[in-house]
Amino acid sequence: MTELLQRAIAAIEKLPEDVQDAIAARLLAEVADEQAWAASFEATTDAQWDQMAETARRAIRESTTTPLEHAFPPKPPA
Repeated sequence: MTELLQRAIAAIEKLPEDVQDAIAARLLAEVADEQAWAASFEATTDAQWDQMAETARRAIRESTTTPLEHAFPPKPPA
């Protein structure tokens, strides 16, 4: 276990049980999500990666993409 994770667990242990359970549920969901993504990436073939890359290149050529600044507009200064 990393030092950072040990510090996080030590901090969580000081919280009320219901808060500990809520954080634990979120962490377990995050672990499950990470495992699912890892399995999905490992199962992706080179041909599938090539097909996804070609799909992205085609969208860029055809200007059917959304510019990043439109999808995530910059926040005005505070």
